[in-house]
Order: sequence, then structure tokens, then C-alpha cells
Amino acid sequence: MSNATVNAVPVYFEESWAILSSIGLVNVLLGLMVIGITTLSPLILVPIITSAAGSIANGLCYYAFYARYPTTGTVVAAAVADVAWLIQEAGMSFYSYLILIRVLKTKGRNIFMGLFWIIMSALLVLRILILTNRAKDIVAGNNDRQTYINHLHIGFFSSIALVECVSAFFLLRKFASAKRDSIGASSSGLFHYLMQSTEVRLTILAAIGFSRAVTYSFQTTAQSATNVAGQVDRFVYTLECLFPIMMFMDILASRLQVSNHINESSSQGRSHGFKSGSRTRKGRTIKGEIGMYSMNHIESRIVANGEASSSQERITDSLASSTGASEGDEALDVIGNGRGISKTVEFEFHESVV
Repeated sequence: MSNATVNAVPVYFEESWAILSSIGLVNVLLGLMVIGITTLSPLILVPIITSAAGSIANGLCYYAFYARYPTTGTVVAAAVADVAWLIQEAGMSFYSYLILIRVLKTKGRNIFMGLFWIIMSALLVLRILILTNRAKDIVAGNNDRQTYINHLHIGFFSSIALVECVSAFFLLRKFASAKRDSIGASSSGLFHYLMQSTEVRLTILAAIGFSRAVTYSFQTTAQSATNVAGQVDRFVYTLECLFPIMMFMDILASRLQVSNHINESSSQGRSHGFKSGSRTRKGRTIKGEIGMYSMNHIESRIVANGEASSSQERITDSLASSTGASEGDEALDVIGNGRGISKTVEFEFHESVV
């Protein structure tokens, strides 16, 4: 075998990094489709931005560690790839963060935000250390710092698992409290779904974080799967690249759950209204015919601090005020104790004396 064959640059799409980069691009396109189905919100931007960052990082990984380019260009590509990996891997935790800053009250929100940003600061410091030590190895043309880089990665991936556990703790506690306070099976079903969704995200992201912390410790070369542990790490990272698809499914499923939730509550409200249509006044029986219709193409929504928002981020603790309803209007609170989802409809009573 000739030296030219041994030192040949591998074809881009023969490497797994090209496939992982393509997955990120597909996820971005899926995100745009979900925006078309729902609406643009900070929550939907999380999987889109993390997917785009992962696509960039994986493409630059090939440039920095597989292709043959000048040292300066290789160092720059590796540095940008590390920054993009930071955005991808740490950015996924912002999905829960955006929900929690809306649903938590002042004290709980302050505690959560303090813990969240402390861990995020640690992730930033660890990634900067990884970036600088990797750049030194590229300039020196060796892997002398690989063991130290592996230890930094263990701390980095463990911190990702830790921040997701913190977020899940606050989310599950909040949703469990709302489920206890909710009225009827409909609202209980909604919060049961939200709790399950949070548990699934916790399980997957925490498992990915801890798994990569273990498998990356056996890495012997920069960004190359040269042993069984390296191949397992590559598999786990592939699951991480696919995780935004679960976020898209969660957003769409939340929207469906909320729609079903409101429809069921409206049906219960109509049934209750018809049952109370017959009443007695001053010894006479009065039968009321109730006609119900929407007011000005009323939009079913969940109130979040005075703003209508989308999907899970709309599940808040804001009070659904009904004081603004005019006479003859009725606000149907579908979550107890004034929490969250409300729909306003107008009832018209036609009374006839029998």
C-alpha cells in the first residue's frame, strides 16, 4: 500500500460526522415546519438553534481533525466547533428553563435560576478549557493533553446531566401541584401528560450526559472512535443529535393535549348550563333555552402573564381573571384555584313561562 493511499483524506460523507451534520440540517427544516403548524416562540427556537449548532460543529470537526489544512485554519475550525458543541449540548436544557421561568413564583424561580446559571457557568468554563487545551495539542501536533481533555469532558457531561435533573425536579413538583389542584379528569390528564413528558426528557438527557461522561474517559485520540468505548460514545452522541425531534413531538403533542383539554371543558360547561336551564321563580316554573355562541371568533388560549404563548410554556401560575366579562358572560376556568387555562363564551337566555 502506497503512502499516498495511507495519508489520503477520507471522503466527507464516508465519515459519521457528515451524517450527524446532515441530521442537524434536517432537524432545522423540521423545526420550520413545526413553526408553520404552531407559531414562532422561544420554546420552538431551542431545538432549532441546538440542531443548527450541532450541524456546524460536526461539519467543522471533519475540517479540523480529518482533512489536511494549514494549522491556523485547523485551530480556528476546532475552536468554533467547540463553541458550537457548547451551544448544542448545553442549549437543550433551555427547553425546561423557558417553561420554568414562567411557571415558578418569585422564591422558587430565584432558587432555580441561581442553580441553573451556576451550572451553566461551570459548563462554559469547562468548554473553554477544552477548547484551549485542544488548540495547544493541534499546534504541537500531538495528543499529550488528551487525558486532561477527557477529564474535562467528564465534568462537562456530568454537569449537563445535573442541570437537567435540577430542571426536572422543579418541573415535576410544579406539575404535580397543579394536577392536585386541577378540576376533573380533563385537567388531570393534561398535567399527567406534562409530567410524563418531563420524566422522558430527564431520563434521556441525563442518561446521555452520564453515558458520555463514562465513554469519553476512554478516548485516546481527538474526535476519533478508535475503540469500543469510542464507538459507544459516538452512538450516544447520535441519540443526542436526534433529541430535538422529541422536542418537536413534545410541542405538537402539548398543543393537541391543550386543544382536547379546552374542548372537553367546553363540553362540560355546556352540559352544566343545560342542566341548570330549568328553574323555579315565585312559584312559577320557568324553562330557559340556552343558546351558546362564540364571541367575535373567540380564540381558545392559555394566559401566560397576560400574553398568549405556545405549547408547554403557556402552562403558568398567572391568575385567569374573569372580572372583565360583561353581564351574561361566563368564564370557564378549567384549572382549579384560578390557575392557567381559561375560555370565555357567552350564554344567551330565552325565558318562557309555562
